[in-house]
Amino acid sequence: MVSLYTNITNLPSNNTKQVFARRSFLPEYQNGLWKIETGFVRTFTYLEDGTTVALGLWGPGDVVGKALSKLEPYQMECLTKVGATVLPLEEWTELTETLLSHIQQAQELMVIRSHKKVDTMLIKLLAWLSKKFGSEVEKGRLIDMRLTHEDLAEMVGSTRVTITRVLGQFEQEGLIDRLSLHRIVLREEDIWYYEI
Repeated sequence: MVSLYTNITNLPSNNTKQVFARRSFLPEYQNGLWKIETGFVRTFTYLEDGTTVALGLWGPGDVVGKALSKLEPYQMECLTKVGATVLPLEEWTELTETLLSHIQQAQELMVIRSHKKVDTMLIKLLAWLSKKFGSEVEKGRLIDMRLTHEDLAEMVGSTRVTITRVLGQFEQEGLIDRLSLHRIVLREEDIWYYEI
């Protein structure tokens, strides 16, 4: 099995914005963090059996980095084209705020994954994504992150096949509209009964 852990390297000499392609990985720096300027990043780790465990989803203004986790491996994958700037850890003055943001997101995702039924977990995840990253459109809130069914399955600890089936069910019930490029419009006013 190929190790996903890459060697932690030294910080680049300047703090210029770097651009990363979709599905590429942000490099790990021993003494630095990444501030996301544009695009979306997911952080995750793997269990011994190869199961992916989602740790968070991050967008513009969020800060990620190996220094914020003790997990091995710790991966930072670009879900879209990403523009990010390296922040030297010793110069980052908002470390407490960053840590609180990571703790809060971990707790929110833990609660979502604690539901017993996949459809409940998935609708809660979509509601969370629409609140955190969505934008208002005519028919609801657009989640424009290009998350695949596999990405969603990994977030809730399910399978791609199950997520595909449940998304189809949500679409038939009028809870969501699926658009091209894995984008979803969530009709928030119609999901109230999943809150009960």
